[in-house]
Amino acid sequence: MEKGKNIALEFNEFSKNYTKDMIGCVPHYLQLVSSFVKHLPDNFKPISILDLGCGNGNITAQLIPYFPNATFTLVDASPEMIDLCRNQFKDYDINYSNKYFKDFLFNPESYDLIVAGFSLHHCDNTEKQSIFKDINSSLKKGGIFSYSDLMITKSNPDHPMLLEQWNKFVNNNFPDGEKWAWIMEHYEAFDKPIDYLVQIEWLKNAGFTNIQIPFKKEYWVYLQAVK
Repeated sequence: MEKGKNIALEFNEFSKNYTKDMIGCVPHYLQLVSSFVKHLPDNFKPISILDLGCGNGNITAQLIPYFPNATFTLVDASPEMIDLCRNQFKDYDINYSNKYFKDFLFNPESYDLIVAGFSLHHCDNTEKQSIFKDINSSLKKGGIFSYSDLMITKSNPDHPMLLEQWNKFVNNNFPDGEKWAWIMEHYEAFDKPIDYLVQIEWLKNAGFTNIQIPFKKEYWVYLQAVK
């Protein structure tokens, strides 16, 4: 089965209690999500916003109150996630694309803001570098790419300690151990996180100049890059 379809099936199951699970499974989740609004420049008023790997819409839900007149495009491989967003945002100007990233058509200079919350770790190194170039070309001049994720390569010497801390966090919230087992099964099968310093170099190679990390706890990172 194609990788995009595999991930879609995984998250169809996860979508049932998505937000509660994310808060309990992702350290600093609420701070990372709120960063998508908190760290934007005060005078920044995007009118066209792309949400890559929108999930159940938690990032878009942060942005809509601040930019209610913007046109949003939400992309996700999971039809169930797209349906959750359709129900949540039925009163707003939203376009939907039920596609994996590599199948999405990035139109040049179309967006003021592109966001990706906990979705790009599914891309391998080549795909990440390619998508950073697509994102850069799709942004208007002065546009912003906002991105939050776990940013540590699995071969990093700090990785075992990160897993240990992450395990404690999840098992404190879900003591039966089933949630952690599911996370690790998914993590080993689908997740390809990369150190944030490597990704900063890739973003520079893609054409971004002003790259900042406004929020970082261990390797849980919110990154912002301006075209």
